[in-house]
Amino acid sequence: MIIKESFVDLQTSQGLMRTFIFQPNLPTFPEAKFPGVVVFAEIYQCTGPIERFCRQIASQGYIVATPESFHEFEPLGSPIPYDVPGTDKGNAYKIQKKLGAYDEDATVVIDHLMSRADCTGKIGATGICLGGHLAYRAAFDPRVLATVCYFGTDIHSETLGEGKKSDSLVRTKEIEGEMVMIFGKQDNHVPRWGRDLIRKTLEDNNVTTTFMEVQAEHAFVRDELSKGRYDAAISKVCFELLLEVFHRRLQLDLGPSKGKKVDPASMPLVC
Repeated sequence: MIIKESFVDLQTSQGLMRTFIFQPNLPTFPEAKFPGVVVFAEIYQCTGPIERFCRQIASQGYIVATPESFHEFEPLGSPIPYDVPGTDKGNAYKIQKKLGAYDEDATVVIDHLMSRADCTGKIGATGICLGGHLAYRAAFDPRVLATVCYFGTDIHSETLGEGKKSDSLVRTKEIEGEMVMIFGKQDNHVPRWGRDLIRKTLEDNNVTTTFMEVQAEHAFVRDELSKGRYDAAISKVCFELLLEVFHRRLQLDLGPSKGKKVDPASMPLVC
């Protein structure tokens, strides 16, 4: 599906937030509507790899919105370089920004998608690294029906935001939508105990979750300057999983859910 790209500057209490829009371009269907997907970027904001990731999603029939998470600190439309100074800058911003400001940004972007005449009102979220954590927090919004978190940096350690005091695990009980969590087993940012903690927290809170651990390193989906981590084959498998859950939860009309979730432990064994 052919797409088109633009941007909007959305108002937040911390100033304007540039948000890049990637959407299907079907001029012969002027009244077409599509689900919305918020893509939260890494600490480097909207770089080439993030743009390509967004284009892939949009071409499958989604309106994709990617906000600049550090709009308080950087000029609008400013990706941060993939180098040592850029990494240091992004990591510093990550813990300077107030936790509530991250949540406000997510709400503002979701509000924008919901207000669009070309959006169906069904919303998903995804993100990479820092963006995986922000997507996790966006799932606290009941309007978000499906979320795919790549890596979810700092969820396990609760160190996001000013003072390094986040509450993402505590608020997991607020998640109503379906979650997909994707991690590399060689990820030194989210060790095994951290992954185990996230999985247990989601399951203890009865969140419908697919938890995927693959033989890869941190940020293995970043397709440039990835410190030798990029794995196209595994990235493809993960993207197919993203498409499956977004198609099922955002594009299909399944009607309202009825009945209680089935506990797998209570089901009879069938060989």
